Amino acid sequence: MEDPKKLEEGFGYQKKNSSEENIDITSHQVNKIATNRVDNNNQDLASNANEQNKLGQTLQMEEEEEQLSIKKKNKRVATLDAFRGLTIVLMILVDDAGGAYAKIDHSPWNGCTLADFVMPFFLFIVGVAIALALKRVPKVSAAIKKVTPRTLKLLFWGIILQGGYSHAPYELVYGVDMKLIRWCGILQRIALVYLIVALIEILTTKMRPTSLTPGHFSIFTAYKWQWLGGFVAFVVYMTTIYGLYVPDWSFVVHDGDSTERYTVKCGMRGHLGPACNAVGYVDRQVWGINHLYNQPVWARSKACTLSYPAAGTFRDDAPSWCRAPFEPEGLLSSISAIMSGTIGIHYGHVLIHFKGHGERLKQWISMGFGLLIIAFILHFTDAIPLNKQLYSFSYVCFTAGAAGIVFSGFYILIDVLGMRLPFIWLEWIGMNAMLIFVLGAQGIFAGFINGWYFKNEDNNLVYWIQHHVFFDVWKSHRVGTLLYVIFAEITFWAVIAGILHRFGVYWKL
Repeated sequence: MEDPKKLEEGFGYQKKNSSEENIDITSHQVNKIATNRVDNNNQDLASNANEQNKLGQTLQMEEEEEQLSIKKKNKRVATLDAFRGLTIVLMILVDDAGGAYAKIDHSPWNGCTLADFVMPFFLFIVGVAIALALKRVPKVSAAIKKVTPRTLKLLFWGIILQGGYSHAPYELVYGVDMKLIRWCGILQRIALVYLIVALIEILTTKMRPTSLTPGHFSIFTAYKWQWLGGFVAFVVYMTTIYGLYVPDWSFVVHDGDSTERYTVKCGMRGHLGPACNAVGYVDRQVWGINHLYNQPVWARSKACTLSYPAAGTFRDDAPSWCRAPFEPEGLLSSISAIMSGTIGIHYGHVLIHFKGHGERLKQWISMGFGLLIIAFILHFTDAIPLNKQLYSFSYVCFTAGAAGIVFSGFYILIDVLGMRLPFIWLEWIGMNAMLIFVLGAQGIFAGFINGWYFKNEDNNLVYWIQHHVFFDVWKSHRVGTLLYVIFAEITFWAVIAGILHRFGVYWKL
């Protein structure tokens, strides 16, 4: 007989009857099964937890990769921004200091000065940007819908700023006589080239190769349709400029209440001089002579003024065409300008397909020097002179080659050697190129400041800074003008662009 106390304390053994034993066994089995199920459930939960952790880690890695991919997509090309900024700086420099230093102003006719690089540099970098922006075109119609409004915006701002509506910064008035409105200009030419080059890139998206075949010229054959577009522009331009017959033409000069009519004798084909070229004839027929630029740079040529290369009074024996209007951004010359955009987009394609610095630079530099050689041969043999007003083929080659070499130089310094800091101010300007073009290069901000004057319109802040800080201090109008442009304009806009970049403010069309 077991001690009841032990039994009560749980240390004893009490004999059970058979039914109790069965119940006890059954209970034990149930407990064992339940324990096994709990263990299995715990294992399943642990397994599920591990799987969830792995899934979470996988999703996190995918999100990080996606964010990294987005960052890579959104990462701007430093050389592209710096080059665009350089072009804006050159424009401000030559526009506002060119009057004091005629050597950097536009060439009166044949030749190429610092100012003559601005337009083709713009078109070159537009081409590079198109290649990068349209690297992937998931839907053709959507891409066209993006390109079309941007083109219209460029046309709108071009007509507002250079069509005669804006008189900034020197006149505090606005408005234009529609009989005299200028339809062409810098932004209008950029709009045309952008539209043509971008449409070719979009419409041939399915014909692009995913990878290039080995060979130096594979990049050319891969994008043959883009080069075909440039070749068509070349053929149209060359056929027209050498084959179109230019008859005699006349124009009227208004001087106060008096008017005088002048006649220019032509009756020829293939003339590349100021008077009888096909570029001017096409613009007179398409736009009308009253809608052309009425202050052409050829008025500074030797045949027109004794002040050459600066502006001055006309010679007594100056030919009649010296007083005539001429459109430097006209229709036929803008067709030739499409070639500048075509060469620019080629540089963008190289940037996309060649990943090594050496491969890219080999392509860029070889093409740049090749274009320069072609330009030198054409110009110095008098076959096709360098001429910005006509946008001659030699001028296309020379300026595009120079753009390619400068772009390659920037790429070496900024992207290869990592010397980004000295050029960061150019990047800032390049990131807000449109804003600085409108407010700075076109004088809208200076015109706004001039609107706040004391007693008379000349007594304003801009006038005071020019004369008291620069002209009077340096005792030289030329030196004072140059320093004013460098410090009060270029440096000022670089600082403004840097502040805007700091706050993430950009003006994009």
